[in-house]
Amino acid sequence: MSPKAGVWLRFAAAVGAGGVAAFGQAPYNIPLLMLLGFIVALKTFEVSIRPMQAAAIGWGFAFGYFLHGWLWLLSPFMVDPERYAWMAPFALVLMCGGLALFWGLAFGLSRWLSPRTWPLIFCLPAAEMLRGYVFTGFPWGMFSQGLVDIWPGQGLAFAGPYAMTLFVVGVAAFLAWPTSGRLGRRVGLLAAKAAIAVCFILPFKAADAPLSDVTIRLIQPNAAQKDKWDPVKIPEFFDRQLALTSEMPRADGPEPDLILWAETAIPWPLDIADGALSQISFAANGKPVVLGVQRRSDLQFYNSAVLLGAEGEVLQTYDKHHLVPFGEYIPFGDALAKIGITSFASQLGNGYSSGAGAALMDLGALGMALPLICYEAVFSRDVNAAPARPGFLMQLTNDAWFGKGQGPLQHLAQARMRAIEQGLPMARVANTGVSAMIDPRGQITSSLPLNTAGFLDARLPEALAPTLYTRFGEGPFVIVLLIGLGAAFMLRVRN
Repeated sequence: MSPKAGVWLRFAAAVGAGGVAAFGQAPYNIPLLMLLGFIVALKTFEVSIRPMQAAAIGWGFAFGYFLHGWLWLLSPFMVDPERYAWMAPFALVLMCGGLALFWGLAFGLSRWLSPRTWPLIFCLPAAEMLRGYVFTGFPWGMFSQGLVDIWPGQGLAFAGPYAMTLFVVGVAAFLAWPTSGRLGRRVGLLAAKAAIAVCFILPFKAADAPLSDVTIRLIQPNAAQKDKWDPVKIPEFFDRQLALTSEMPRADGPEPDLILWAETAIPWPLDIADGALSQISFAANGKPVVLGVQRRSDLQFYNSAVLLGAEGEVLQTYDKHHLVPFGEYIPFGDALAKIGITSFASQLGNGYSSGAGAALMDLGALGMALPLICYEAVFSRDVNAAPARPGFLMQLTNDAWFGKGQGPLQHLAQARMRAIEQGLPMARVANTGVSAMIDPRGQITSSLPLNTAGFLDARLPEALAPTLYTRFGEGPFVIVLLIGLGAAFMLRVRN
């Protein structure tokens, strides 16, 4: 085989290994395959002598991983397929290829630092942190996301998502390490590797979390995105939510203390929705309701959540602050308006404007909750940015954009990550599912299945003590990262 053919064969193997590694994410949830796929990529990386060759291996592995794991990105274009379906494959390939550059950078830098593999243990998590921050970030599909169902996932409470990504990369590097030497050493290494592999198979299961006296009703109307804003079907979906809100508790259960409707649950902007809000509070029999709604102020629009009182009055408003680039706003749109290009400016009503930041919602006797609207639950830093520790997390999301399986289930996994990191329960309500009550260890205590209309009355689990991650955030991870990268750089200079 020619050297050129060997390079292309290794690149193809890296892409295929990335596709295999994506089986670690929902809906498959096989983290051992994620680990094995990355080990194959490491073996391919080991024989890549030049930094550019190593970068190509990293890019190819990431491209295969993202391409398989993010097939749900095609779904938004299928809401109106006659107009947008042709764009779907281009958007998917460009998104995956663009974000794969971060991993290509990590692999190339690691090879530049050392002919050995170990610097990659620090370079790849550093690239993942960049991916989570650059252009507001897109930390979807991190290795740590694939750990929520197994015991290592509980490490999120101690170290957070980026440090647990470092953990996965380090474990894979150890498993890829040759088992050589004397018999006793080989036996010890094989035993250690087998024990680690078992940890990536055994599901996490803890005793049921203690439950509080608070019961929350989650309303899931299951309005398909292509129908949600159809004027003919709007009354049907609104009446369905009212009916689910007013239903009596099942099996003589307690009445709900709080009712949650999903993101953008009603089609009318808040300033002209007084009649709808009164109907909602009437259906709730005076119980507090939190629902997603669009809010406008002058020419600006906000994706908001509001707390309704007994008479339908708005007691508190929260505006989503971490918006989806190109989905909810065009980056730099307001800056472009200063030079006369106004069609992308959110301040002129083109897309949503960003809210002030993370804020707590005072639910009176129920305590303080941290509202998260859809995409905000993807970012651990948005949750850590709360001005004080809430009693529980509260996510309102649409998820109808994300398709009928892969996307919503991966979004649910990230909600579970936030619960583990904070040691807090989460009440999650989604238009098309999965609506769920999540305990502070990330376990789902009760849920409504995907693509099903209904309601769920669920007791709110009690919170745990503040976790190490809530106290120190990414600080310890950054220190370890700097030490590791600094050591690699000093060794390169010395050698």
